[in-house]
Amino acid sequence: MIARQDSGGSTVRRLQLGAQLRALRLAKGVSREDAGYRIRASESKISRMELGRVSFKERDITDLLVMYGVEDPAEHERLLALTKQANSPSWWHTYGEVLDNWFQQYLDLEQAAELIRTYEVQFVPGLLQTDAYARAVIKLGHNTASRSEIDRRTKLRMARKELLDGPQAPRLWAVLDEGVLRRLIGGRGVLREQVESLLQACDHPNIRLQVMPFASGGHAAAGGAFSILRFPHVELSDVVYIEHLTSAIYLDKQDDVDHYAAAIGRLFIEAEAPARTPEILRGILADLDAMEDEKPD
Repeated sequence: MIARQDSGGSTVRRLQLGAQLRALRLAKGVSREDAGYRIRASESKISRMELGRVSFKERDITDLLVMYGVEDPAEHERLLALTKQANSPSWWHTYGEVLDNWFQQYLDLEQAAELIRTYEVQFVPGLLQTDAYARAVIKLGHNTASRSEIDRRTKLRMARKELLDGPQAPRLWAVLDEGVLRRLIGGRGVLREQVESLLQACDHPNIRLQVMPFASGGHAAAGGAFSILRFPHVELSDVVYIEHLTSAIYLDKQDDVDHYAAAIGRLFIEAEAPARTPEILRGILADLDAMEDEKPD
């Protein structure tokens, strides 16, 4: 399980740099104890650095690269640039006052992913929520929060959505339980706007949506919602993200990842095909309109 990171800095960059330092150390046959001595630190400090759990000093990185026999100036510069990126505050740093500590790592992972596969049973995925829908969801989880706090949390969620239209946008493949699309979060009007937004998302080149209908009965992921993130860095394994009410867990052990990857693979097969999603969404919109027509005068 990926450990919680120190505040600030890019989780992914730390993991990436740590993995590269470990590979260099092993290739040179240097022990963690000897490496720690070289930078005036302990063996455990080297272990934490290689696991991406601490910030990095450029002086330490330079000393280790010399010890590991990295002579190419370009490679030195590349790894020092990665060090600066790992130590830099993430884009969400300015939202720190409303950002739960356990969620900060996910934002870094989300920003660095090339593929996000997710299954949702309760809400529309955060990356696809409209402003009004997001506001309603946030109020459910923070019912004593002030209006300004709700505004800040909503603004943060809308900022996340920009990822999907950025130059390095990930592919998002989401399976939504039908209940997500029929639960009146925020009321009929808010849900209708959200479903319309999902209908538009079906045309997005990086988004694939599927619906798990009620009629399907049981299925491979009956245990609950989860996401799997894949990265374009060979040093980083896939990560499974499972969110709870007040915390989350991150799994990167291969056995765990394989188990969830198999589950979501079966979901992709068992859910309605992506080509059917627009038709399903239009049917839900028609049902919402019918609900309005049936209201008494």
